[in-house]
Amino acid sequence: MKTDLYNQKGEIIGQTQLPEKIFGVKLNADLLHQVVVSQAANRRQSNAHTKDRGEVRGGGKKPWRQKGTGRARHGSIRSPLWKGGGVTFGPTNEKVYTKIIPVKMARKALFMALSSKTLDNSLIVLDDLKMDKIKTKEMVNLLKKLPGGAKSSIIALPANDKNVIFSSRNIPKVETTPAKDLNALDLLKFKYLLLPKESIKVIEETFLKIKN
Repeated sequence: MKTDLYNQKGEIIGQTQLPEKIFGVKLNADLLHQVVVSQAANRRQSNAHTKDRGEVRGGGKKPWRQKGTGRARHGSIRSPLWKGGGVTFGPTNEKVYTKIIPVKMARKALFMALSSKTLDNSLIVLDDLKMDKIKTKEMVNLLKKLPGGAKSSIIALPANDKNVIFSSRNIPKVETTPAKDLNALDLLKFKYLLLPKESIKVIEETFLKIKN
């Protein structure tokens, strides 16, 4: 299958071949959803934490004797019934959200996301993507010349290019990532995928090595 090939001026200079095994995969919505939910869960951090009665400081002494005071009996001020006591069923940072994703499933979901971008005309293949210096304004102007402009785009780079990465990082809704680290979750977060021609080879070499 073929798609248009753009230069950095936003001009169509020809066409390039896309691997059918990667960009022509039939969509399985259930599988894609399962993988995306798992990838999102694996990035989740357990930051919220409340102390239970075993973690609250103090309360080693019984507040008052069991009988004869006319008050309700209590054994510790660390009880959840007391102000400053432990919290019952509160969030803790010990909870693990990680889910196991089989490698082949993650790869299949990635190919489905890439195929979806191709069908939706949201895949933009560039002959090359180079910048002489770090300049955000120049990157914005470059993106505006391409379909979709600088709106909600992820750029998959074939190699680490500091000029492109640093020029893009302050542009809202624009993100760069190594082509070898592409995943379904990141692709679905953005409307457009900008793919330098060399990145296609990187994707082939990285993901087609996995045995069926």
